[in-house]
Amino acid sequence: MKSPIRKARPDDAPALLEIYRPLVEETAVSFESAVPSVATIKRRISTVLTQHPWLVWEDGTTQGYAYATPYRSRDAYRWSVEVSVYLATTCRRAGVGRQLYGALFRLLKAQGVANAYAGIALPNPASVGFHEALGFEHVGIFRQVGWKHGAWHDVGWWQKRLREGEPVPIRPVDYSLL
Repeated sequence: MKSPIRKARPDDAPALLEIYRPLVEETAVSFESAVPSVATIKRRISTVLTQHPWLVWEDGTTQGYAYATPYRSRDAYRWSVEVSVYLATTCRRAGVGRQLYGALFRLLKAQGVANAYAGIALPNPASVGFHEALGFEHVGIFRQVGWKHGAWHDVGWWQKRLREGEPVPIRPVDYSLL
């Protein structure tokens, strides 16, 4: 049986945007205040894929996606990434997010990435529970860091160790080279 998980392509942008759009418009899950264009999502996919994985769940229709971006731009952070997963409402709590993250983590480990960080706009008990069930540990809260929908929002940060610290770690390999 063929896996429903595959590498994202820029032409996935319209379907991914339809998953993301309600989170921008209706929630503080995303701190974007305006829905990005299809061209912007295409550009994001192309940019991410040069360095890290962006995966799509497609089982007849596109149901979700997960990706990693550099945690920070300075060189000493190169072993750390920020991860995100977004799912269509029809497939939440069905194991899709767990499988997407599992595939993403395997690829990140193969690259040599050591740490995955997830920022979660609070309150969001479903996302917190999901990340903690996958082994993420709470590491802190940025208080009132984002203003959206007429209110300040905190962002909690969770960390998952993908590789234990090595005395001299190998430099992570760009995803495009795997």
